Amino acid sequence: LLFIVGTVSCTFFLAVNGLYSASDDVIELTPTNFNKEVIQSESLWLVEFYAPWCGHCQRLTPEWKKAATALKGVVKVGAVDADKHQSLGGQYGVRGFPTIKIFGANKNKAEDYQGGRTSDAIVDAALSALRSLVKERLSGRSGGYSSGKQSRESGGGDKKDVIELTDDSFDKNVINSDDVWMVEFYAPWCGHCKNLEPEWAAAATEVKEQTKGKVKLAAVDATVNQMLASRYGIRGFPTIKIFQKGEDPVDYDGGRTRSDIIARALDLFSDNAPPPELLEIISEDVLKSTCDAHQLCIISVLPHILDTGASGRNSYLDVMLKMAEKYKKKMWGWLWTEAGAQSDLESSLGIGGFGYPAMAAVNARKMKFALLKGSFSEQGINEFLRELSVGRGSTAPVGGGAFPKIHSVEPWDGKDGELPVEDDIDLSDVDLDDWDKDEL
Repeated sequence: LLFIVGTVSCTFFLAVNGLYSASDDVIELTPTNFNKEVIQSESLWLVEFYAPWCGHCQRLTPEWKKAATALKGVVKVGAVDADKHQSLGGQYGVRGFPTIKIFGANKNKAEDYQGGRTSDAIVDAALSALRSLVKERLSGRSGGYSSGKQSRESGGGDKKDVIELTDDSFDKNVINSDDVWMVEFYAPWCGHCKNLEPEWAAAATEVKEQTKGKVKLAAVDATVNQMLASRYGIRGFPTIKIFQKGEDPVDYDGGRTRSDIIARALDLFSDNAPPPELLEIISEDVLKSTCDAHQLCIISVLPHILDTGASGRNSYLDVMLKMAEKYKKKMWGWLWTEAGAQSDLESSLGIGGFGYPAMAAVNARKMKFALLKGSFSEQGINEFLRELSVGRGSTAPVGGGAFPKIHSVEPWDGKDGELPVEDDIDLSDVDLDDWDKDEL
């Protein structure tokens, strides 16, 4: 009899009883408890995959029970009704009944038992396998896993940024969170989950960095956390769901590569991120905190208020805000200052007293900048920023290799500028006739 696991996802079935009962020393295994009992265990396991209608299985049952009693406390003996739990049988290549597997040091590489079907033969094989396991540990060659989580963290790639969630931790972390969560429901035995694992891990690290932790990638072992699997109707593995505050979860049906996952995460971040702040440079703290916290800070130097008035300045600020919104998934900082207010900064960025409005994109870590060469318009700025975002465009070092002194200034009050008031000169007591004579 051949069991086939789905080519697109791994299928999940409910548990039912078979040839063994709770009163036996044989541990009944199902998709619900297999990972916890076997894969996460430090113990050696002998597992029989059977079908209740199979005559050979029925004849083996008393011998299997007898072996389980003899090995109690030494080796774990289990049984899987693989007729009901076809996903579990299919995962381990079960093609006929009964099939016996030995789960030793490396739980991900079970060995086939080819010995006799008597309790004596089974016990002898178990003790032989146990001796091999102990000798491997003695020599330091053990490849076992102490937990399912460690198992996920020990295969190729660093999974430190994938958040493991459980029935107990899910709600408090996800449901009322202001962040966006992408949650993978997996089964340790599922081949498609194993294929996804390194992609999910790599994406988690990149997404954490690019969204400052506002989009989180998580994983739930659905074979252990049955409450969650049931609540969200998980029927196949892996299933990925997207959770956003105040909305019903939706299925992620995109590609399974890290680039596909990252692209969707950034779209989710962009949709949910608040508009970036556009700050006036009124102090050194504003400049440093913004430029140090972002990969790039976009600095505009706008004409003096007397040259544009409030309406002209606001039109420039509106263009900046539109561009900040368009590129908000880049997580850049956005700043502006008035011409002449920060003349040292202008000089360090090659702006220096003319050509307003001007714009520079500064990488504070490398102390390099690029200047907008086109028009200060949506089209011109968009072209400038698009070139930067793909790593093109000429750059130059910031003058002096560091930001210059920033002057503290009063923030713009949003009004039209006023010409400075000149002191009135009182000429009432000056005798102009005498002045004229003296001059002559």
